[in-house]
Amino acid sequence: MDYLNYMRSELSHYPWLETALALAVLILFAALANFIAKRIIVRGIRHLITKFKSPNQAIFAQHSVTRRFANIVPALVIMNGIATVPHLPEKFISFVQMGAQAFIFLTLALTVSEALNIFNLVYQRNPKSRNKPIKGYLQLVKLILFVVCGLMILGTFLKKDVFTLLAGFGAMAAVLMLVFQNTILSLVASVQIASYDMVRIGDWIEMPSLNADGDVIDMSLHTVTVQNFDKTFTTIPTNKLVTDTFRNWRGMSESGCRRIKRSLFLDQSSVHFMSDAEQQKLKDFLLLDQYLDAKKSEIEEFNNHLSNQSQYNQRRLTNLGTFRAYVEFYLRQHQGIAQNQTILVRQMQPTSEGLPLEIYAFTNTIAWASYEAIQSDIFDHLIAIIPEFGLRIYQAPSGHDFQVLSTEQTDKA
Repeated sequence: MDYLNYMRSELSHYPWLETALALAVLILFAALANFIAKRIIVRGIRHLITKFKSPNQAIFAQHSVTRRFANIVPALVIMNGIATVPHLPEKFISFVQMGAQAFIFLTLALTVSEALNIFNLVYQRNPKSRNKPIKGYLQLVKLILFVVCGLMILGTFLKKDVFTLLAGFGAMAAVLMLVFQNTILSLVASVQIASYDMVRIGDWIEMPSLNADGDVIDMSLHTVTVQNFDKTFTTIPTNKLVTDTFRNWRGMSESGCRRIKRSLFLDQSSVHFMSDAEQQKLKDFLLLDQYLDAKKSEIEEFNNHLSNQSQYNQRRLTNLGTFRAYVEFYLRQHQGIAQNQTILVRQMQPTSEGLPLEIYAFTNTIAWASYEAIQSDIFDHLIAIIPEFGLRIYQAPSGHDFQVLSTEQTDKA
């Protein structure tokens, strides 16, 4: 004890040395407190958590709330211990205490933010999270949290109450509305999207105005991220999904079938009435045997009522009508076509490029590769069999056609 008194009396002659030693001791205590909090208490808590078997242990291991919260301990030591350091100006002590208090507020805000991140990751493992993502709402909570934290830090340095600051900011409400207008619009849009179930994570959406065509991989408060099929990413403002038009292919995915809507352009000059020989030839097609017999009986019955009319007014089979019947029968027996969905083979408005014969049906799969394979297989077959009906596919003449024609005319000359 006498030695300590002697040291104090000696140090009193050197105020700067006494202050430096006191500061060193304070920093040493803060470092020791930080070591105990993080290396002993935090590790003990994490070791205790690992004892409980949970599917979310990997998430808790990557995001440590207790470790971030432990940063408060050295700040508390400094805030309370700085006043015991001798010969320090009152303003400096007050500034250090306010800085430590501001650090505590910021640490608490970051701790709560980290806890919200963990909650979001755990929630995303729930299958329902694809339909009801909460990331946008959590981001709004974080925004409010950090705004309140900023006000508390500002109030600490200004030595004013938070509510006093809020009352002062009342006059700046219009300015704040202008600053946070995108956040407000995004919040309203997020509520509408969630309420009406407009978009979910995993949906295939198409938004030509923003060059978006792919799967939704992330939904936040301000943006919706789409991974396009060319592996690029498009970031869409959340409110654009409410104000602009987009296409969601979820209905197709849920139905389990995908539409085929494609036309064959036929040369109209190849359409004609079928002779008996042509009809007999087409009877070799199993799909047309019953059709031709039924159609022949129907036409004969109809023509008996027009026995006194000109032969030009009588009904006759056409190769185009027969081909339409063949295509429909073919589709109804195709294993890749969903038979419980609409199947149509129809003529469209004739154009200068030929007579469009549209096939409207649905495949029984939504897998892209399988869908394209089924569609290609159908049209490969139809294009190859069209000449059997005396029809021709319309195709604009190419340079090669003109070259052949020119060569033939030269040879004749």
